[in-house]
Amino acid sequence: MKKLYYLRKQHQLTIRKLAEHLHCDYSVYSKYERGEREVPLYILIELADFFETNLDFLLGRTDFSKKLPEPRRKK
Repeated sequence: MKKLYYLRKQHQLTIRKLAEHLHCDYSVYSKYERGEREVPLYILIELADFFETNLDFLLGRTDFSKKLPEPRRKK
């Protein structure tokens, strides 16, 4: 996934450091970035929170990389 590589480089992180944060193996995360392995939803959510972005950006559905505002709840 190109977006994962882009975000990791933008935050000056190594694959090892990010894999440690996600509690996964270095080689597994590397395969996520190269598109050789599908990223589980719980990992995508963790990455979105870590990078303060949204899932649509990670999935390539938008170029808008900031977190979307929380919807207002009716009282």
